[in-house]
Amino acid sequence: MDTTDWNHANPIAPDQLPAPITRYLAAHQARDLDTAVALYTPGASVTDEGRTHQGPEQIHAWLARSAGEYTYTTELTAAAKVDDQHYDAVHHLEGDFPGRTADLHFRFTMRDGLIARLVIEP
Repeated sequence: MDTTDWNHANPIAPDQLPAPITRYLAAHQARDLDTAVALYTPGASVTDEGRTHQGPEQIHAWLARSAGEYTYTTELTAAAKVDDQHYDAVHHLEGDFPGRTADLHFRFTMRDGLIARLVIEP
């Protein structure tokens, strides 16, 4: 279980996020699934909408499904750092999904220069 206290994250400039995170976010936005999945550790997990996807196959399937479900734009609006392994990237989304707008936290846990865990939540 992750015990990271995200309320104590310190704001940073978005360009201060680690390179693997910025590469992942660019690949995610471009819907470049293979590049995005390659930035995860082999045992990584993603939790989105209350569901956890474990390992490269499940993460790839989640990315493919989420990329095709709705049309939306995303803008990185803020970033924060808890410590050298935990980063938060806040995105504003607008599109044809229910509610039409959302501000989401992409909360990353890094390990060995790759993404070990991503939790996406409001």
